[in-house]
Amino acid sequence: MTLIPFRLPPADHESSPLTGWTRDHWEAVADGLLRSAWEWSTPGRALIDLPGRPSRSGVRSDGLEGYARTFLTAAFRVAGSGGEDPHNWLERYADGLAAGTRTAGRDDAESWPLILDHTVFGQPMVESASVAIGLRLTRPWLWDGLDARTQDRAEEWLRGALRHSPAPNNWYLFPFSVAGFLESVGRGDAETARARQRALDLMEGWYRGEGWYSDGDGRAFDHYNGWALHLYPVLDAFLSGDEQLAALYGGRLREHLESFSLMFGADGAPMHVGRSLTYRFAAGAAIGMGAASGHTPLAPGVSRRLISGSLRYFLEHGAAGDDGLLSLGYHGPHDATLQVYSGPSSPYWASKAFVALLAPPEHPLWTAREEPAPSEGPDRVLALRSPGLLVQSTRADGIVRLHNHGSDHVRPHEAETADVSDPLYARLAYSTATGPTASTNTADNHLSLRVAGSRSSRVRIRPLGAGHGEGWGWAASWHIPVFPEGAPTWPGLRVESVTVVRGRYELRVHRILGAPADARAEQTGWATEPGGAVRSSLHGLHGWTEQEEVRAPQGTAFTRWAVLPRLGADVEGTEVLVALAALTGEPEAGPLAAAVSAVDVNGDRIEVRWADDGSTTHVGFAPLEVGHGL
Repeated sequence: MTLIPFRLPPADHESSPLTGWTRDHWEAVADGLLRSAWEWSTPGRALIDLPGRPSRSGVRSDGLEGYARTFLTAAFRVAGSGGEDPHNWLERYADGLAAGTRTAGRDDAESWPLILDHTVFGQPMVESASVAIGLRLTRPWLWDGLDARTQDRAEEWLRGALRHSPAPNNWYLFPFSVAGFLESVGRGDAETARARQRALDLMEGWYRGEGWYSDGDGRAFDHYNGWALHLYPVLDAFLSGDEQLAALYGGRLREHLESFSLMFGADGAPMHVGRSLTYRFAAGAAIGMGAASGHTPLAPGVSRRLISGSLRYFLEHGAAGDDGLLSLGYHGPHDATLQVYSGPSSPYWASKAFVALLAPPEHPLWTAREEPAPSEGPDRVLALRSPGLLVQSTRADGIVRLHNHGSDHVRPHEAETADVSDPLYARLAYSTATGPTASTNTADNHLSLRVAGSRSSRVRIRPLGAGHGEGWGWAASWHIPVFPEGAPTWPGLRVESVTVVRGRYELRVHRILGAPADARAEQTGWATEPGGAVRSSLHGLHGWTEQEEVRAPQGTAFTRWAVLPRLGADVEGTEVLVALAALTGEPEAGPLAAAVSAVDVNGDRIEVRWADDGSTTHVGFAPLEVGHGL
């Protein structure tokens, strides 16, 4: 654990027996983050130029990002306190707004870059939403005190978001948020109405059910659900009092939290999956928004335990260095966590977690006694058919695992090539205690084929179904193995994969169709620290002939270097392969080989008998059939 670089109040284990943290801790962290960031502002306060490598958008855009994203923290902090601003944060942001918009577009010390299309250094469009929401939240104390000329200049700059093209995903919610602010201050028109309606129309196409949106027209299901696709429309409805929007989007948020609340480990860590993980404790934004707006299935004490657990987890694991600045990484600095658009201020989208402060001090979110998180209760298995995900949590070690049979990062128009296979989406499984290996290392939790010296990637994932029963669950998908060298694919080659979970066990079944001569199949398990508290196991049950341990020298976000188990077998034509995997923090966990008493494979049908209770799991292909029982 790392010493938190902010002055915090004493822990309150009476109100918060699990984390010790209260609303006072949240305010202290917000103030600490703001104080450290403002050490790096320009003289006119328009830009906050944090140290570190620039993003691809350039240093001026990065400076705007520092201003805008910290403004969110300050706005939630002040608005949640009814306008109390003991550190005069809003005075600084008012000065910066005036200086940044005075000659926007100029290449000088203070001017903000113009908002252009997402393809032309478009990052300012992202930041426009944070500026707009900050102004909307603090209107009585900031916007209403500005002179008319500054207000007009700010409006003109913000309207760039309405007149240029967003990226084809959650970015459409940025002009939506800008338009919402302009309408809230009496500056709405046909242009703002179009921006809002366009975003809402797209949201309907991206909504897939069970509280989950795809981030765009593909099948990317990740943390953008919580910190963007649910947050922006529900926050807009909350601030405007629009009951119709609140009913629709608040209802979806409530359903989302039914499953998403299970994706936090007992240590507070969120699920390590998807892009932009440097936003860290922003993972709790949807939970805080749900609590503040009332659109949540969670008891107030559970909500506080989840968001405080996540905030504390990251700070105790070094997210903020000795200088109090959020680093580019996950725990501490970690390059493999980052995307090409990440810059020194990118981590400050973590500010969205402070939406919880919109619940005032007397709100049950802060006054109710903390209660255990869902992962601290009985073992759980939850299948989500719409996104093709399977969630598995175990009380003994507090680890939550996510088995991925439906989420990828491939747009509908993109070809399936190995270079678009993303480690943060393409793997078979993710967890709250491990991260994926880097793309240049052996892939963890992956079924690959080696043909003519080239190893395949999993790119586009086609879900086949998912379901759960008492104490067990399954999910299935298929993919076309794609190769980086030589032939990109082989005619007729495909892999059908089924994961069945119960307790800490993961039964991994694959049917390979059309494997060419001299092909070799490889299955890897979880990547963990050698000798660490969390251990990875993998055991072949049928078809696998070799087992070894391989290294990942670049490690993961959780360890500087890692090892992972790997099975191997020569395959040709149609082959069925069965393995048992486990990720556990239980010190006394027994060997995987003892978990299964019998395995029977008859053509496309597999039966596995479990040693503990004699129950049987069966998996059949063509048609797909999965069952479990005594």
